[in-house]
Amino acid sequence: MTAEDPNRQVDMPATGGSARESSLARTLVMIADTLVTDFDIADLFDRLTTACVELLGAATAGLMLADRDGTLQLMSSSSADMRALEQFEIAHAQGPCLDCFASRRALAVDLSGEEAARRWPAFTSEARRYGIAGVQALPMRLRDDTIGALNLFHTSVARLTDHSTELAQALADVATIAILQQRALSNSELLAEQLQTALNDRIVIEQAKGLLAERGHLDIDQAFTALRDYCRAARLPLTRTARALVLGTHDADDILAHRRPANPGS
Repeated sequence: MTAEDPNRQVDMPATGGSARESSLARTLVMIADTLVTDFDIADLFDRLTTACVELLGAATAGLMLADRDGTLQLMSSSSADMRALEQFEIAHAQGPCLDCFASRRALAVDLSGEEAARRWPAFTSEARRYGIAGVQALPMRLRDDTIGALNLFHTSVARLTDHSTELAQALADVATIAILQQRALSNSELLAEQLQTALNDRIVIEQAKGLLAERGHLDIDQAFTALRDYCRAARLPLTRTARALVLGTHDADDILAHRRPANPGS
């Protein structure tokens, strides 16, 4: 696998067989369900990146969308370390995820070789520091509209099998359709406004994660898992709950209590 040859691969073991396919089908249905009015776009992004890790075998995953100026912004990441790496990529304006968005083509990159180091020196060095050896970047596009990229990170040079890559692209395509359909493909300005709203929502979620991490003595990933699991169990919108938490109208202890195991003696 090289930066210039996205078709070369080493199979990565996938888990679960029919159970995995069933989970993927449910995930596709949940993403398609966002075509209803007033869906939570932050939850959509989290479901997409979570599926790529838990069901397809990526080490971590992230999602970038273009803002109103056409600049990529990080919207979701499955771990704090990868959030830092993707923000580094954006800040230094180099990396496979940015190239995927610009070219509207999927990229599969081996970061262990010299070719990647020549093409993206700062990003490759930083990715290696985080233990990342391979990246797959998949465009989020529908016809002539490219709105971002879904990024899969691997800790070995092996990448997803062709079948799993196709499933990841299918997830990205369904999510793209959901986002574009929500604006009824009305005009690019409305799309830009929606993506800006999504960026603002991400900031609120980051603030809520920090609050929970401090209150519960958790790391950032644990804090987000607690928030997400609480919202899903209580059938509450993720962004709205995060905003209520930041504003002080939702008790952080309720969320933290939900994640704690029951007292065996109770």
